[in-house]
Amino acid sequence: MSRDNAKTGGIRCMWMRGGTSKGGYFLANDLPEDIPARDAILLRVMGSPDPKQIDGMGGADPLTSKVALVKKSDRPGIDVDYLFLQIFVDRAVVTDQQNCGNILAGVGPFAIERGLVSATPGQTRVTIFMENTGQTAIATIETPNGKPVYVGDARIDGVPGTSAPIPLLFSDTAGTTCGALLPTGNEVDIIDGVAVTMIDNGMPVVVMRASDMGITGQESREDLEGNTALRAKLESIRLQCGPLMNLGDVSDASVPKMTMVSDAQNGGAISTRTFIPHRCHASIGVLGAVSVATACLLPGSPAASFAVGNIADLTTISVEHPSGEMSVIIEKTTDGAVDKAGLLRTARKLFDGEVFVD
Repeated sequence: MSRDNAKTGGIRCMWMRGGTSKGGYFLANDLPEDIPARDAILLRVMGSPDPKQIDGMGGADPLTSKVALVKKSDRPGIDVDYLFLQIFVDRAVVTDQQNCGNILAGVGPFAIERGLVSATPGQTRVTIFMENTGQTAIATIETPNGKPVYVGDARIDGVPGTSAPIPLLFSDTAGTTCGALLPTGNEVDIIDGVAVTMIDNGMPVVVMRASDMGITGQESREDLEGNTALRAKLESIRLQCGPLMNLGDVSDASVPKMTMVSDAQNGGAISTRTFIPHRCHASIGVLGAVSVATACLLPGSPAASFAVGNIADLTTISVEHPSGEMSVIIEKTTDGAVDKAGLLRTARKLFDGEVFVD
């Protein structure tokens, strides 16, 4: 379907679960180049703004109101370009100010399904340029018969059952949105009397001790969302951190994410509760987990005061969240700098067809 035809009738789309999120995957050429026109269509597709998204495909949650735009890349050594768009649920806002490592997990299979990448026997490596931040990821897709398979034995917390594994490896993630791993140049800053680490290793995150926010860090998602005093304090800190992280006014932005850390309870390295930014995450975002795991390596960070485990040249840091845990692999250079970060995700094709906006 051409971009002009995308204004009326059905629009080709594949709905997929990627990691612990799900959303619509589109070929970029199937939507208008004009951004306001494109965004109007996507709001209509999702049914936003409406808390229930009753007149669209969205699931009334930020984790299920997401879009991937994918196209064949002209960049040397890159297979496809991927633009992530977060569609707000109850506001008419579409933002590209962040990556999504969960939706990223579905980009490789989608690219193969749409013929943008030719599958190889056994496994197919798909190199993905993430337009939101200019970083690159390599996804390895199981393709035993020359096409993606979604059934397998890999398990990730936050998703029932098992699926085919999709390892993701990131490089050059530091400062992709904020310009530096530590945009203020400090491992710790004090905002509203709270010690925070402002960090960007693929996702801008503000890390703070849960105890400094008046909670244990083990509360349920529902309890935290119902804590109006906590939410007001988090938002005050977030709005002040935005300019300090080179993000400007973040009143209408979905970054930075706000992560409160505490002692791990189930054998991990650290426990987290994350607001994204106004709803408490059911788990934690992929790149958010990478940023938090990196903060564990900074001696002065609030995260380091809780982190347990052997911090070696190749480190697995288990980040606990409300739905379980996410193991982040961090590979460091000889001088101790973070070089690459990787983790395991899964994805599943849910449907392939057309969505309608009329």
